[in-house]
Amino acid sequence: MASRNPDADADVAETTKTTEATMTEMADHPTSPNGSAVAYEDEEWTATRSVDQRSNLAVGDTVVFEKSFSGADVDTFAHTSGDTNRLHLDDDFADGTRFGGRIAHGTLVSGLISAALARLPGVVVYLSQDTSFHAPASVGDRFTAECEIVEDLGKWRYRLTTVVTDDDGQTLIDGEAVVLVDELPTAAAETPEAAE
Repeated sequence: MASRNPDADADVAETTKTTEATMTEMADHPTSPNGSAVAYEDEEWTATRSVDQRSNLAVGDTVVFEKSFSGADVDTFAHTSGDTNRLHLDDDFADGTRFGGRIAHGTLVSGLISAALARLPGVVVYLSQDTSFHAPASVGDRFTAECEIVEDLGKWRYRLTTVVTDDDGQTLIDGEAVVLVDELPTAAAETPEAAE
């Protein structure tokens, strides 16, 4: 089914080609060079963390992930998720709303929390996430997710605060997550990328 916007269809087609190329690259790089279970990185993304070894995880450790969301990203998410609310896809419609323009899906933006957590050392398994949405996310902005360990629950489980902000530092989303951090599989830990 074609969308209401031929340019968006072209953007989605181009994004699909890029994703397919990236998936091919992922097959050659099963783990990231930083010892996490991330399959690949992108030069437009920024990620930092305060700890590099799973065995050193402790209260106060943080992980930060930054990324922009383009109109094509939002269109692709709408198609993938089925959430085709016009507020996210139709410029003319969105211009007449309280937001004054298109906004990214809240669940798309909250996905940056998962992206940040995936960059902790080890294999991160989400156990729970409580989320509150405070402000809209404008399409085209750069967003930052920051997660901080606030409690060691034992057995490699941690409770973290989670916050997503926009370019201006405004809090868009906040909440708490609980994760389990497993060891990397032996084969992944032995790859040249993991050793670097």
